[in-house]
Amino acid sequence: MDEIIYKIAPRPLWQAAEAKGRFDGAPVDAADGFIHFSTGAQVRETAERHFAGQRDLVLVAVDARRLGDALRWETSRGGALFPHLYGPLPLEAVLWSEELPLAPDGHHQFPGSVR
Repeated sequence: MDEIIYKIAPRPLWQAAEAKGRFDGAPVDAADGFIHFSTGAQVRETAERHFAGQRDLVLVAVDARRLGDALRWETSRGGALFPHLYGPLPLEAVLWSEELPLAPDGHHQFPGSVR
């Protein structure tokens, strides 16, 4: 499985997590009972499907190895395995967070390190 996984979050929600010392997820995560993540290969499609046209987002890179047994790889969209975290995201597992701006064409601009 991928060692680096990604979360897209609204900036205010992520800033609150930084202040609290952990990320408990977005409303959709709470409703589903786990925090949704994507691999590098999946995150662009996730942005297109669930965050199209949205501004003021943050892309968070997480070291999946630091999440332990709370991270499960489960079948989701199109039969692909997606990382789901059953519990809060400890900020110690976060490698970096960056803004996820919209390009003039309306698509999000991802850092070059996301593959």
